[in-house]
Amino acid sequence: MDHHQLGPNAQTGGDVKLAAALLVVDMQEDFCPPNGSLAVAEGRDVVPLINALLALPSFALKIATKDWHPANHISFAANHAGKRPFVDTCTVVNPYNALESYETRLWPVHCVQHTPGAALLPELDEARLDRVIEKGIDARVEMYSAFYDPLRSPRVSDSGLAAMLKAAGITHVYVVGLAGDYCVRSTAADAHAEGFVTYVIDEATRAVDTQAWSRCKAEIEASGVRVVSRGSPEVKQLFREV
Repeated sequence: MDHHQLGPNAQTGGDVKLAAALLVVDMQEDFCPPNGSLAVAEGRDVVPLINALLALPSFALKIATKDWHPANHISFAANHAGKRPFVDTCTVVNPYNALESYETRLWPVHCVQHTPGAALLPELDEARLDRVIEKGIDARVEMYSAFYDPLRSPRVSDSGLAAMLKAAGITHVYVVGLAGDYCVRSTAADAHAEGFVTYVIDEATRAVDTQAWSRCKAEIEASGVRVVSRGSPEVKQLFREV
């Protein structure tokens, strides 16, 4: 697909229709049962709905993301003496500005570049994707969002996703994938901050902390992102384009 083609979402006959992009976040082996090192409960269960979305002509762009970490990535508990995954945190300091920092949760080693765990799930309909974006490549910073790391003064990593979406005339962004409370949430928040009308499709994501997902969804909505269901008008309209 030509990334600048808006297809069925373009402006037609004076009626303004949404120009939508689908962002499929981190549907990788290490994030899914049965063998993922950072498996999200029921992570594979969202693939059928994601594939159904990928099959729609309603999206002008269909982009997947992959965590693509070097082995010495700062988010791995194994790279911090005495630290435990899921439990402990570390401070990420901007390598170009020691005055800027943030705290990040530590994880098991996962999605290391060129390992089986970093691969997209084989059941994901990868052939329908327009682009795969790799993120978390810089060992010095955590990067949940598909857009960029949380640092600002200056920013360390920028995937170019915002520029890509804007160049294609995208107005609306639908975010699905893993995990709802981390990379999906951060990607959706940055999409909204970049000026896109942004939705997270609830049934097409799963959370690391399942008990806190309801609270997390409320926080996502408070940030300006809509969390919508498969049966919502915002999703039904995509299928009506077929």
